Amino acid sequence: MALIIDLKPSERVIIGSALITNDKTRTRLHIEGVAPILREKDIMRESEADTPCKKIYLFLQLMYLSDKPEDMHKDYFDLVGEIQNAAPTTAIFFMQINDMLMQEKYYNALKKARELIEHERELLANVA
Repeated sequence: MALIIDLKPSERVIIGSALITNDKTRTRLHIEGVAPILREKDIMRESEADTPCKKIYLFLQLMYLSDKPEDMHKDYFDLVGEIQNAAPTTAIFFMQINDMLMQEKYYNALKKARELIEHERELLANVA
């Protein structure tokens, strides 16, 4: 069964290593096969990764799209350690995310990282 993606005008999607930009009309794609897929709403650009937890999301995104995600594990885990030292309440998120990484469920890890970013936003709001 094919994955069906409806794209709005000018919406972008990453399929594998290709960035696809829709034209000026709605489009429906039927995708068969196995490839990492990210809709524009789930794509984080490097310039948007302006907090530690957003950098985690960016790492996970790059791992999800990579043929060799393990090459990024060391830098990712170094950053995780720094964040957990500064904000111990993030540990529960990282336990779940790291479990997903070990199972190579990178897309699920991305979804959990969205929750981590929201937690970070709440922590920062309480500091200010």
